[in-house]
Amino acid sequence: MKLLVLGATGGIGIEIVRQALARHHAVTALVRNPDALKHIDGALTVTRGNLLSRDDLARTAAGHDAVLSAFGPRVPIARDDAHLLRDFALALTAAMPRAAVRRGLVVSTAFLFKDAIFPPVYPIGRLFFPGVVADATDMERILDQTDLDLTIVRPPQLTDRPHTGRFRVREGRLPFAGFSIPRADVADFMLQTVESGAFPRAVVAVCS
Repeated sequence: MKLLVLGATGGIGIEIVRQALARHHAVTALVRNPDALKHIDGALTVTRGNLLSRDDLARTAAGHDAVLSAFGPRVPIARDDAHLLRDFALALTAAMPRAAVRRGLVVSTAFLFKDAIFPPVYPIGRLFFPGVVADATDMERILDQTDLDLTIVRPPQLTDRPHTGRFRVREGRLPFAGFSIPRADVADFMLQTVESGAFPRAVVAVCS
């Protein structure tokens, strides 16, 4: 498959790139700083651009089978990034139809699972990360209003533990005791999902 990876210099994004290349996909990364990926071996196309620009996104996405996004703000969130996910969603949902790309996977956050009890991620998110919760909520609302085949991926706490290939997946709910997951396993799930075509227009939790 021809895959466009967004947020490719972050923890999940780099893992998507590495694992996609290992699976022999053709991978393009749209980044602000191409030098950040010069250490990646393989047939990777790196394009400089702004992920909040619908023109840059549309131009780069054209000809690809799917978009995989691990794009998001760094914590603590800077004041200028308070609406980063909302603005990204507006750009992405405008760009994908222009590029004739319907399939996409977008990383969000498990903080939005309001009915999760153990762990109680929603009140934790509202208390300690209210900006993340508000911005991710706006992003998901925009993504949900399109007719694109988007899968929203909501992982809990992300870790740098090694790739295991073992994770739990549930549509619409966070699995019991879903406290964390390695970034590499989130990338694995996203690639499995885009390859299989599973979970179109769905919100999915993935955790260890």
